[in-house]
Amino acid sequence: MAAVGNTVPNVHSGIDSSNKTLLKSDALYQYVLDTSVLPHEPECMRELRLVTDKHKWGFMQSSPDEAQLLRMLIKLTGAKNTLEVGVFTGYSLLATALALPDDGKVIAIDVDRDCYEVGRPFIEKVGVAHKVDFREGPALEHLDELLADEANLGRFDFAFVDADKPNYVRYHEQLLRLVRVGGTIVYDNTLWGGTVALPPDTPLSDLDSRFSVAIRDLNARLSADKRVEVCQLAIADGVTICRRVV
Repeated sequence: MAAVGNTVPNVHSGIDSSNKTLLKSDALYQYVLDTSVLPHEPECMRELRLVTDKHKWGFMQSSPDEAQLLRMLIKLTGAKNTLEVGVFTGYSLLATALALPDDGKVIAIDVDRDCYEVGRPFIEKVGVAHKVDFREGPALEHLDELLADEANLGRFDFAFVDADKPNYVRYHEQLLRLVRVGGTIVYDNTLWGGTVALPPDTPLSDLDSRFSVAIRDLNARLSADKRVEVCQLAIADGVTICRRVV
């Protein structure tokens, strides 16, 4: 990340879902995609990914290898009731819906229905729309609504968070009450383009500076949180897997 003038450019500008990686070797990442990711990407997901890459905010889309990880985690854990905080066009949501059993359900929360509508036809086309419960609006409010019903406490097996980074810490406290003991919470963007490891005085854009601070705070809190077991991976923009133990 070379500085231009006095500021490091936005770390996520100019990328799409096929080159969102922290690996230093583009060739190595392409090898991973070509060998074990893209050959197993469902056609409906590939179609949605390519459509989303053309969106003006296409860089927000989860990468193919991250989506593959989510599908594997859901299947490995036998998750049936799940949450997704932050949907965008629904690439990761489609991955979740495909991985869930036929009677599974994902409550998907996002403030932008228009973006969700980009992916909804793909969800319907492949026949998994009955698994998706999309709820429009601020996630903090929707999660509070779920928490107001005692039947939802510990009801969920799995949660994926890819939303506004400054609220990650607040989402964590809500999700620890909604996800059962032994359940999984996955956070996206937890290395924020590598900025979390840069010296504090590194000149960053305002957004990168704010988000990097928020992510560093989250990472420190997760590492110290005795209620979860943590595994941080350098996949995509950084993925942290939490298993609730208390």
